Amino acid sequence: MSADAVTYERTGAAAVLTLNRPERRNAVDGPTAELLAEGYRAFVADEEARVLVLTGTGPDAFCAGADLKAIDGFAPRLADPAGPLGFTRLTPPKPTIAAIEGWCLAGGLELALWCDLRIAGAGARLGFPERRWGVPLIDGGTQRMPRIIGLGRALDLILTGRIVEHEEAMALGLLTEVVAQGGALTRALAFAEALAAFPQDTMLADRRAAIEGLGLPLDEGLALEAQAGPEVFATAVEGAGRFAAGSGRGGIGAGV
Repeated sequence: MSADAVTYERTGAAAVLTLNRPERRNAVDGPTAELLAEGYRAFVADEEARVLVLTGTGPDAFCAGADLKAIDGFAPRLADPAGPLGFTRLTPPKPTIAAIEGWCLAGGLELALWCDLRIAGAGARLGFPERRWGVPLIDGGTQRMPRIIGLGRALDLILTGRIVEHEEAMALGLLTEVVAQGGALTRALAFAEALAAFPQDTMLADRRAAIEGLGLPLDEGLALEAQAGPEVFATAVEGAGRFAAGSGRGGIGAGV
């Protein structure tokens, strides 16, 4: 898929979905949201694309959120079960990474929160400035941010709309890693290749259990986790054999 406002390309095991409206700080209007949805569907359907990397064109912004100069175009999308910005009410079946440079604001921050991991270049700034204009969070921000950084810290950012620099965002747990300015996409692709190299069935089963088990009582969460055991046991046996033979002893996270 390729279009002016959004590009989709395969880079190794990753599908890279890029917002390409730098003149609008990669803000999303209605047609752009449709293209994001199209890119998401392409990623889900592509069995060889093991990780989605979401990013924006240029050094100035990952995404400044919904394009408020075209806000009327979102009216038909407010009740879309996939989400106003294209896919924000869906849970992807495979890992996702946000590669953030510059401003990551409003709905753009909600897009980043939708991702499993968030890699930012130094100088990134994140927040919900739409608070001052009375624009609500409708792309998952009120639900995902508390799950990522805790309710108290999330309410600080949601209620005040204040902007946080990359150092504070990292300390809050809002970011997974900070790299040199301009290096977020390269680092995100390295993460993607490392994740793609792991045995997929067990990694995806663990990811699914973590996501679906959040908020369940402990006994129900443990039961959910246990369901995957028999399904991936053959992979575990094969992996244990490789470990016993000396393979894969480079340390935790050595591939990343």
